[in-house]
Amino acid sequence: KRKEQRRAYSDLSTVARSVSPVRSSSLPPASDSAMDENQVKQILEKQVLTVAKAVEDKLDEEITALDRLDLDDLEALRERRLQQMKKMAERRSRWISLGHGEYTEISEKDFFAAVKASDRVVCHFYRENWPCKVMDKHLAILAKQHIETRFLKIHAEKSPFLTEKLRIVVLPTLALVKNAKVEDYVVGFNELGGTDEFSTEELEERLGKAQVIFFEGEASTNPLKSSTTKRSVRQSETSHSSDSD
Repeated sequence: KRKEQRRAYSDLSTVARSVSPVRSSSLPPASDSAMDENQVKQILEKQVLTVAKAVEDKLDEEITALDRLDLDDLEALRERRLQQMKKMAERRSRWISLGHGEYTEISEKDFFAAVKASDRVVCHFYRENWPCKVMDKHLAILAKQHIETRFLKIHAEKSPFLTEKLRIVVLPTLALVKNAKVEDYVVGFNELGGTDEFSTEELEERLGKAQVIFFEGEASTNPLKSSTTKRSVRQSETSHSSDSD
């Protein structure tokens, strides 16, 4: 746009200068005029320069305005970006202070405080067996990759109240908690290919479907509708539980 404005000014100046001979040729002969041809040219040239100067000043004002607008836009964008970075840094600091970024074992009595403090929690109910050790390996990796979510483990056999309350039957079971509510479960390896050779990425995708982690994969755009009824961890329930190998 700036180049077009400069080009328009140049064209205007060229046209204006070309007016001089036309105007002078249309004037009466020197003998019938009080001013000779040189005086007429000087007046016309002065007028042309005045008009050209006014046009140039106007263009300079517009260019300055455009430059100022561009700088303002860049400054506004920079300010927004800085604010976003500041907010993210504050969130990361808070997450780390809550224990995010690590795969941590907690006791039954600490569970309720943990899920109230963090918006997203993946809690592994385990026992000392091979399948649970496999799950441990993948969760330890994901805990470091997804600092936005807290990754916990609880020994099911040492937490009878909680396993009964949440109806934990098969081990390993992952309770996927959002905003202090158990939204979904990953029970055993059935949803992970039915084998202990599933990849960390497969588990990550499954957690992404439940929207308990920030997942940029295709699966995260189609949240999984769990058939399990949502239950608040604050709600009291009466049920029976048993563990399987």
